[in-house]
Amino acid sequence: MEVQARYEDLSKYYFSVILAKNVVDTRMAVEKGLTKHRDFALKMEEQGQIARVERLQAEASLDKAVVERKKAEHSLNIAQAALTQVLGQIEKVEPRDELFINRTLPPLDAFIDQTLDTYPGLAILDAKEKQASSLIKAEKGKYYPEVYAYGDYSLYHGDSLTSQLKPDWLVGIGVSVPLLENSGRSEQMKAAGSAVSQVQFLRKQARQDLSVLVEKTYLEAQQALDEVQGLNSSIKLAQENLKLRQKAFSQGLGRSLDVVDAELYLASIKTQQDAASFQYLLSLNKLLALSSEMNNFASYKYNAITPAQLRSEDAS
Repeated sequence: MEVQARYEDLSKYYFSVILAKNVVDTRMAVEKGLTKHRDFALKMEEQGQIARVERLQAEASLDKAVVERKKAEHSLNIAQAALTQVLGQIEKVEPRDELFINRTLPPLDAFIDQTLDTYPGLAILDAKEKQASSLIKAEKGKYYPEVYAYGDYSLYHGDSLTSQLKPDWLVGIGVSVPLLENSGRSEQMKAAGSAVSQVQFLRKQARQDLSVLVEKTYLEAQQALDEVQGLNSSIKLAQENLKLRQKAFSQGLGRSLDVVDAELYLASIKTQQDAASFQYLLSLNKLLALSSEMNNFASYKYNAITPAQLRSEDAS
């Protein structure tokens, strides 16, 4: 159970760094786009095609984009420091993976069955139930009669007639049945039975809770998958909108603010898609931990597709 918990924590720290890096890349792309927009606005102002306020708007938006990019870099440094500390390393850890999703997941029942078969906490309760059942057997044993064997052998006979008639040896079996006792065996029997019932209830409740937890985590993973895939159309729309706003501004038919809004909207959708992919990976790794299938993560990674690949497929 400790290994499973550490696995979940490690996956969270690890993929948090990758998500933070993606956010930095997105912010750098926004800064690059707004830099071009600012430079173009300067030229258009010099030519008298736009008002001074439009150029100021472009410069202010660029300055804000620089601030947001620096904030994203600070967040990345913090995430990397946390991962480095968790892994007990001295040098900064640089993950080599990317955020990804899988097109489909195995059926929910497969995760539930595997979890109920292998979860360590249930094995502990099984052992407790066996221990409690042994107590019942021990307490029942107190109701059984005590049977014992005895024997006698005479090494010396006296001169009396009684001594001469007594056999040299004898053996036998005795039975002891207490009619009255004050050890409280009845109450102890009830206590042992209560312990068994309690463990059985806890085991049943644990299995139910595990099933609910697995289903909840599975649905969260599925929801994240749907979100990643569903945002592709929004990204395509945002890209087309940015092109139109840039073209309109270059022809003096649009405002600088429209271009900035289009640039920021595209960045927000990309970040939302990355965040959904991150959530999918957290849910997936939790499912693998609960079902003791951590070693199978490589197979999910082998059949993975990144958000960038999804966007490329949609564009083609």
